[in-house]
Amino acid sequence: MDATRWLIVLRHAKSDWSDDLPDHERPLAPRGIRAAPKLGRWLVETGHVPELVVCSTARRTRETWQRVSGELPAKPPVEYDEDLYGADVGEFLAAAGRTAPDVTTLALVGHEPGVSDLTLHLAGFGDDTREVQTKFPTGAAAVLATTDPWDALTTARLVAFFRPRDV
Repeated sequence: MDATRWLIVLRHAKSDWSDDLPDHERPLAPRGIRAAPKLGRWLVETGHVPELVVCSTARRTRETWQRVSGELPAKPPVEYDEDLYGADVGEFLAAAGRTAPDVTTLALVGHEPGVSDLTLHLAGFGDDTREVQTKFPTGAAAVLATTDPWDALTTARLVAFFRPRDV
């Protein structure tokens, strides 16, 4: 039987719209600053700490990951990928496909609608994904299990879905 790999699909925390900044440069809002560490603690509590992170280059995704990783026992390596800013399913799958085969837990940090599209593309539209179908809120994360290799990722099972308001 093939080994299980874990994919964590993470949406950036709540961003700030108060300044007239380009979208790529928007920082986290106070609510996002408070929420992101909750996700880090949840990842530790559930045993889903990534070995590698691929993160959009947008300021709000970088700030989200910085605050999430501050709660981890050790900070995993991070690759910043400008293709994940506004990424669609294909771009997320391409990022996963560049992951070394020995990585068992990968986190992809991005934006809507790409994060929910990727989760539903891999896990389907069943009862187990109803929350994702309804809304993938800011600061949320889906944990998916798969036996597919990263370079041939086609299907996964949703095993957990974190929303900051739930803690």
